[in-house]
Amino acid sequence: MKVVKFGGTSVGSGESIRCILNILQQKNSSGEKFIVVSSAMSGITNLLTELAQTASTGNDYKSGLTEIEQKHFAVVKEMIEVKNQNPVFTQIKIFINELEDLLQGVYSLRELSLQSKDLILSYGEKCSTFLLSQIARQYFAESMFVDATQLIKTDSNFGNAKVDIPRTEEIIREFVSSHKEKMLFVTGFIASNDENRTTTLGRGGSDYTAAIIGAAVEAKEIELWSDVDGMLTADPRVVKKAFSLSELSYTEAMELSYFGAKVIYPPAMIPAFGKKIPILLKNTFNTEFQGTRVQECIEKTPYPIKGISSINEISLFNITGSGMIGKIGFSGKLFSLLAREQINVILITQSSSEHSITFAIEPKDMAKARALFHSEFELELETNKLNPPIIEEHLSVLAIVGENMKQTPGISGKLFHALGRNGINIHAIAQGSSEYNISVIIKRKNISKALNTVHDAFFKELTKTLHVFSIGTGNIGSTLFEQIQKQSSFLRENNDIEIKVAGIANSRKMLINEDGIELNQWKDLLDQQGETASLEEFVNRIKLLNLSNCVFIDNTASPVPGKFYHQLFESNVSVVTCNKIANSSSYKEYKLLKDTARRRGVDFFYETNVGAGLPIIRTLKDLMTSGDRILKIEAILSGTISYIFNNFTGDASFYDVVKKAQELGFTEPDPRDDLSGKDFMRKVMILARDAGHTTEEKDVKLGAILPESCIAASSVDAFYEELKNSDAYFNDLKEKARKENKVLRYIGKLEDGKASVNLEMVDSSHPFYNLSGSDNIISFTTERYKFNPLVVKGPGAGAEVTAAGVFADLINVGAS
Repeated sequence: MKVVKFGGTSVGSGESIRCILNILQQKNSSGEKFIVVSSAMSGITNLLTELAQTASTGNDYKSGLTEIEQKHFAVVKEMIEVKNQNPVFTQIKIFINELEDLLQGVYSLRELSLQSKDLILSYGEKCSTFLLSQIARQYFAESMFVDATQLIKTDSNFGNAKVDIPRTEEIIREFVSSHKEKMLFVTGFIASNDENRTTTLGRGGSDYTAAIIGAAVEAKEIELWSDVDGMLTADPRVVKKAFSLSELSYTEAMELSYFGAKVIYPPAMIPAFGKKIPILLKNTFNTEFQGTRVQECIEKTPYPIKGISSINEISLFNITGSGMIGKIGFSGKLFSLLAREQINVILITQSSSEHSITFAIEPKDMAKARALFHSEFELELETNKLNPPIIEEHLSVLAIVGENMKQTPGISGKLFHALGRNGINIHAIAQGSSEYNISVIIKRKNISKALNTVHDAFFKELTKTLHVFSIGTGNIGSTLFEQIQKQSSFLRENNDIEIKVAGIANSRKMLINEDGIELNQWKDLLDQQGETASLEEFVNRIKLLNLSNCVFIDNTASPVPGKFYHQLFESNVSVVTCNKIANSSSYKEYKLLKDTARRRGVDFFYETNVGAGLPIIRTLKDLMTSGDRILKIEAILSGTISYIFNNFTGDASFYDVVKKAQELGFTEPDPRDDLSGKDFMRKVMILARDAGHTTEEKDVKLGAILPESCIAASSVDAFYEELKNSDAYFNDLKEKARKENKVLRYIGKLEDGKASVNLEMVDSSHPFYNLSGSDNIISFTTERYKFNPLVVKGPGAGAEVTAAGVFADLINVGAS
């Protein structure tokens, strides 16, 4: 024998009832015996609640009553043969008329008691279950409608009645035994007291009905059919990557359900738990899916937790005061008072000093709890033994659940790290000694972000999603998008990272889509759907979206974006930038950005500030982190200048080489922007700061490449004329180097805390002697690399390598 329960969406329409019939026919044809439990049609219980309230205030309720009748009549017309419809119409009409009489009574008295409300609500289950039984009778002649008020006996706590289990089980067994040949269709949710007055079993009561019947007949299995694929790791409406769990223990299912998972009603498991009856959670509309099996013993899984659940709206009640310290029975008195007033305590935490107690309750109970506290502890408050309670509102509870958590080190640390890195502050923490559940209270506005963040942290076998907001769509930005698109599959399969570009902006337009912008058509989307660009608004929207694992990428050369880095860090958004302006401004600003990123636990990566795609910043950081001491750094950090001096050989004039470099796109439109050495100097300054020095721009000694006449030229054309006129000057430098068997190199240097950039001549023993093309090179002389410096060399310019450097920084954010 099995008990099969169908939820409101399963009986909500003719189409969904066809799915039920297919399920029942398959069971019947395989020889299974079963009892069916049905909820009210979806939306009907809420509507009945609304009508009862409307009637109690003297307002018109009849249009809603007509809606209920029409909804049931429509299914009769669709699902029952015309010749069999009249008896069904008649019984439904009887139910509706009885309901109308009840509502009229409430309307006349302007009073709605819990007893009256239970009776009104019972008609949702009566109508739907009777209708389902009559539809099924066309296929199963033995179908029989059963009103559960005949079977389940409770106390008189209307609205949430307590079941008399021994008596109820005896009645059920006797009833089922005397109707062995019948296929029973039983109303869920409703029962009756000793006076045979209708009671209800509370939220999710139809699950409870199925479990009570299942336990009474010692069913082989209890099946709960709804519109979801069993129990998922999180709410799929919030966490898109949530997936179904094949198995749960009773304890795990109980914990997840208590903390907000709506698939199963927690008390429903108690009768099944007692009789060790498995509960199967299935989807009426996806019968092929295996669903979730809840039972006593389960197989171990590779995941550290089973699921993440939440209660979206709670309030915190904080009590402090010396009057609690060492006072035996204080907590008992407090929580007994709350229980007496039917105030449900969701979570409790107490300091080890006994100086404070914090508990979470539903917001609707807060005013009652506050009044009760002031009333019962008036003397303690007046004598300052207790402080006035502190109320915190607009909060949520997030809970991670799983038997694998027990005695597994690092679970709490992983939870707190994931939340902290995303700027989610914890107001209270609770963990039971069973170690099946860790609950944290956070701000309500952060619950969606928190659920996604924690899901990514604990289910790494899926992917970690980075939400990227990128500004700058020139060569570097466009190339970065191409690289992300090409590598997306590789990153998912090998790095467990998914990059979702949620925002793109340039100086003209901006586009934000939290579900991700299709990178194969980003230009058209930005052009057609983008709004007028405003960097301030773009940043504000990033903060308002409050997505998990956010990364802001600056692919511009503008001084404006750097002004927003600080507030992005304060909102726990990581920053990746190839724009060196922020890091090469004042040391105070540089230090503020670094300290803020570190304090907020987010990343600030700017590898491409110094050497395009070369791992220079990272190498320096690794050397220092490992305890090595930097003695000297020498570097050529301009691809343009590198190209020029590498090709200023033989008969080539300096003019010809510079002209060729500009034609190849290596220089800025005005080559003096490169040859002035200022950009190179900023890179050396960033290196000096990262090496631990408080270097300002004025502290870097900048040697000239060009004669003053070239620098002072009134235009680019005039500059080239002056460059021709300076041929002798450059040829003398080249000839002097040749005679000494040396080559000219423009080298940045950091030694003894002093930074400089100068034109030098180096011989073949120097690591920079054989540099070619537009390569960059850097040499680290340290305590460990004192006699054979560590050298990093490679391409130092171009959109491809710079975009690759930005991309590498982005991946490193994902690995954090």
